[in-house]
Amino acid sequence: MAAEQSAYAYLAAYPAIAAQLPGGDLPWLQQFRSEGLKAFETHGFPNPRDEEWRYTNLAVLNKTLFAPSDNQDVDADWLAAYRLENAWSVVLVNGRFSAALSRLSGLPAAVSVQSVSTALRNNPSVLETRLGKAVGNDEHSLVAFNSAWFADGVVIEIAANQRLAKPLQIVHVVTSPDALAASRNLFVLEQGAEAEIVETYIGSAASYFSAAVNECFLEQNAGLTLSKMQVEADKACHFGGTYVKQAHHSRLLHHNFAFGGLLARTDIHSDLDLASECRVNGLYLGANRQHIDNHTRINHLKPQGISREFYKGVLDNRARGVFQGRVIVVEDAQQTDSEMNNRNLLLSADAEVDTKPQLEIYADDVKCSHGVTVGQLEDKSVFYLQSRGVDEESARNILTFAFANEMVDKVENPELKSVLLEQLLARFPAMSL
Repeated sequence: MAAEQSAYAYLAAYPAIAAQLPGGDLPWLQQFRSEGLKAFETHGFPNPRDEEWRYTNLAVLNKTLFAPSDNQDVDADWLAAYRLENAWSVVLVNGRFSAALSRLSGLPAAVSVQSVSTALRNNPSVLETRLGKAVGNDEHSLVAFNSAWFADGVVIEIAANQRLAKPLQIVHVVTSPDALAASRNLFVLEQGAEAEIVETYIGSAASYFSAAVNECFLEQNAGLTLSKMQVEADKACHFGGTYVKQAHHSRLLHHNFAFGGLLARTDIHSDLDLASECRVNGLYLGANRQHIDNHTRINHLKPQGISREFYKGVLDNRARGVFQGRVIVVEDAQQTDSEMNNRNLLLSADAEVDTKPQLEIYADDVKCSHGVTVGQLEDKSVFYLQSRGVDEESARNILTFAFANEMVDKVENPELKSVLLEQLLARFPAMSL
């Protein structure tokens, strides 16, 4: 099928943009970008006719031609509110690495953190051997779009048996109106390495498009805790995809918190090898016509894998939430142990959620389950609190806060937990007690 007419403006603008992207002298990278551009040209932006996008319409991307920006100006005081003090940090401004704002002093010698543009100049082999190996352009056309348009990103390599003493935060900041902030990020944890990475997505511009793709490689016995806090501006569009390759006995713990943006889509996909473990938790809060889409896929490819998935949504004032969770257990993945749970709370009659849990099981010696709930606050619970002297509004606030805060409590990092709690209360002021 020819490209959607709505994507034509992006395709027409691409030649001028491509001339400014890093790595123009590397034939393999030019081929990589060319393949991404071709895949995007063939399909255009994903649309509801695509099964895995049936609940999400990206028509908003066609109303404005979002374009890259090299503006690096950031209000330092505003940025400070989102930084973790006890963490190293990488700051990407409008999709481009900012050395001035990043804080990497004191990193162990066995840990390499560099921008994609720097890696392409000094050590392109790490990108050549890994880029596109955790996710291909055939995943969907926003991945292909990112492959062609990404302007920068961060490459993190952690040597074997190295354990980071404190988290590494990646702050994605968008400051330019109608900017396209497209980044490609690569995380490699060698055998036995352990790390905590925190992604924070923020923006001070009114309207923009943030598009980030993470490719993660966890080697044997490696452990990664990856947290994402998405608090984009009210009219921003967001796509964030994290695609993980887990070697045997590796461990992934992912926390996903979606609080902001007009339209936000998050993909969390992981391929599990022998006896590897994947735990994903998520909380999405929507109000005022926000649309928040969460798509997870856990592929059990070898025996004895463990996966746990728990997502909650709170939706109000014509907001729409989407949860599509898919667990695939292939024929050889015997003794798989998998659980999936999605719970949703609708605070108003015009809020909506679409939830689609899927189990595809091709092995016979497995333990797999899933559960879904969609509902409102129970009248008997509200009445119980009222009978103890709490007014009705406060009773509802207490119950709603308790429902959402369960996911924040799963975060072990106390500083991150505190920031998340502040955001939870800011997005739903009526919860403040």
